[in-house]
Amino acid sequence: MNRFLAACVLAACTTTATSTIALAQGQPTTVAQANFSGGTISDIRVDGTQRIEPATVRSYLVVRPGDPFNPARIDDSLKALFATGLFADVTLRRDGNVLVVNVVENPIINRIAFEGNRRIEDADLEREVQLRPRVVYTRTRVQNDVQRLLEIYRRSGRFAATVEPKVIQLDQNRVDLVFEIDEGARTGVQRINFIGNEMFSDSRLREEIQTRESRWYRFLTTDDTYDPDRLTFDRDRLRRYYLSRGYADFRVVSAVAELTPDKDGFFITFTVEEGERYKFGKVGLETELRDLNVEGLRSQLTTTEGDWYNADQVESSITNLTNAVGDLQYAFVDIQPRIVRNREERTIDVVYEIAEGPRVFVDKIDITGNVRTLDRVIRREMLLVEGDPFNTSKLRRSERRIRDLGFFERVNVTTAEGSQPDQSVIQVNVQEQSTGEIEIGAGFSTIDGPLANFGIRERNLLGRGQDLRFSATVSGRTQEFDLSFTEPYFLERDLAAGVDLFRITRDNQDESSYDEANTGIGFRLGYPLTERLRQKLNYTLQQTEIENIASDASRFIREQAGTRIVSLVGQELLYDARDSRINPTEGYFIRLNNEVAGLGGDAQFSRNRLGAGVYFPVTENTVLSFLGEIGFIVGIGEDVAISDRFFIGGDSLRGFAPAGIGPRELNSDDSLGGNRFARGSVELAFPIGLPDEFGVTGHTFSDFGTLGDVDATPVGSERLVDDDSLRLSVGAGISWRSPLGPIRVDLAFPILKEDYDKKEQFRFSFGTRF
Repeated sequence: MNRFLAACVLAACTTTATSTIALAQGQPTTVAQANFSGGTISDIRVDGTQRIEPATVRSYLVVRPGDPFNPARIDDSLKALFATGLFADVTLRRDGNVLVVNVVENPIINRIAFEGNRRIEDADLEREVQLRPRVVYTRTRVQNDVQRLLEIYRRSGRFAATVEPKVIQLDQNRVDLVFEIDEGARTGVQRINFIGNEMFSDSRLREEIQTRESRWYRFLTTDDTYDPDRLTFDRDRLRRYYLSRGYADFRVVSAVAELTPDKDGFFITFTVEEGERYKFGKVGLETELRDLNVEGLRSQLTTTEGDWYNADQVESSITNLTNAVGDLQYAFVDIQPRIVRNREERTIDVVYEIAEGPRVFVDKIDITGNVRTLDRVIRREMLLVEGDPFNTSKLRRSERRIRDLGFFERVNVTTAEGSQPDQSVIQVNVQEQSTGEIEIGAGFSTIDGPLANFGIRERNLLGRGQDLRFSATVSGRTQEFDLSFTEPYFLERDLAAGVDLFRITRDNQDESSYDEANTGIGFRLGYPLTERLRQKLNYTLQQTEIENIASDASRFIREQAGTRIVSLVGQELLYDARDSRINPTEGYFIRLNNEVAGLGGDAQFSRNRLGAGVYFPVTENTVLSFLGEIGFIVGIGEDVAISDRFFIGGDSLRGFAPAGIGPRELNSDDSLGGNRFARGSVELAFPIGLPDEFGVTGHTFSDFGTLGDVDATPVGSERLVDDDSLRLSVGAGISWRSPLGPIRVDLAFPILKEDYDKKEQFRFSFGTRF
């Protein structure tokens, strides 16, 4: 009897014993199986919750009351609770037939702060991290955010940066999360090495890539910091550089960046295989298109047999052929170059195969990313519209036109499948950038002396693509104020219409003993005639005042005193085939200007100018240019006033002072201007041995010109000279695209001149905007 009672007591104690499993503590599975085997779950009790409802905890479990105790399912329940990220610790135990879930909740983040960051704003860091206030704190998420912050600093070239998260405990199970940041110094590129290059030196290849070695004078650029994306771009630049010089087998074997042990710099090593240099062999054209005369297309080719192989010229030829064939109304064209390499003769035969491309039409054009800019501003730059035959060349040109607007930081034009197999959707994704500008400038020139300018401009007014600008320039000789508005697509057509209000005062005392002030309004309308030919029409109504005439001024100047109203109608015709309008290296332009005054006002004359320029690349970085201009003005029933005549000198004829040549009254030494002129310039721009990134260029030049024919007749002792003899000067100079603005110094010497001409051998100009 006693043994039976003892057995019953032992059984009861075994039944009520507590069984526990905690995945975090890593108890063996055999223990879990021993503690959670047998019996049925009568209830599930949740302990330790503060914010989370017990019912929510039970919903994550894979077992329910009435289920048998199963070690595997209990283990899965434990893992499911940890997977929620809501709990710092979870313990499951058995109390008889009751499953007890004991949890320790993760705290809630009250606030996120950053300390120690000076180079990157808090707002930029907040956008990068995933954690937010009122979000559950977990160590895994914090470590992930630490890596994201480090990646931001690495992208900005600071590989020595460190981020340490600190947790400040608050009441009600809340915490403040503080990221303590040590930004460290910028990790520069200490050295760039090349292995395997024999035809081009290390220094030449360093000039070709964008990454630069760290130097003290590169404080305004980030190109001397390590950037993996830039390194990939540099690989492609090296490849294109060699392919454009005949090395068709060139490849970059590797590009390795090694961080120094103290993390203060990178050593970058490019390993290359140059291969042999090839020339163009046979260059041919083949086509499957009926009635297409391929021989008539040879003028579009830029590849010539016997020249060094150049991949850029192959690509240019394909573009030219695509455009030319498209102009012949062949909408669906696919042009592929067939390359045959002859390794023994080191030649490459190129056959351009012109085939009928797949018949694909534009289904629709989707534009995304434009928050402020209206859709129509982007859509009108597209050379393709819905329903047009799809054309890759026009698509690329459309993307370039959108980029040239200057409204977007990034433009990405891609294609996707349309609603039908023969249709394609064009997707235009843009990222907008600031289009407002405030300019404050300062400078100095030998002509105007110290100068300052202020300007405020919005290039995308109200997202409509309109341009509104106010500018003011004040110098020792000139004060200019201008308010202008431009609508680039007037009447929803490619018509650039604009209006200008201006006030210009100029001190001409040194040259002609008077001051001049012009106040007026101008209207303009520009439109393209072809892709390279553009015309601009304009009308100007202005008031011209000749005042403050010196007491010893000549009679010819005194007679000009007073106020005149000039009503001027004009046009400009410009054909521009230059590769760049700002810094051309090849191509040419021709400009014709015609103006007629007399539609109202006090002045009646016809003024005409014709100018042209051509640029030749002598070597890769040396450019020879020829510029020329002629002009004449004819009074209609009256003499031409001094404010309407031409003046030559200074910038227009180096070696001579502003208004330094042409008709002059010798007693007063007043320059009177002329009714006709001709001028020209020959200039050679060349590198002077410094790295290209310095932006320093040498110049040698020769300017020549003539000015004559003034409406004036001397009386008595007046000594008027009106000699249109040729003037000629030669000189040299140096220009620098400095971080503070362009600087140029010229030294010119007149060779052909008259005794009364005013010379100016030294010219210096400096200006900046910030």
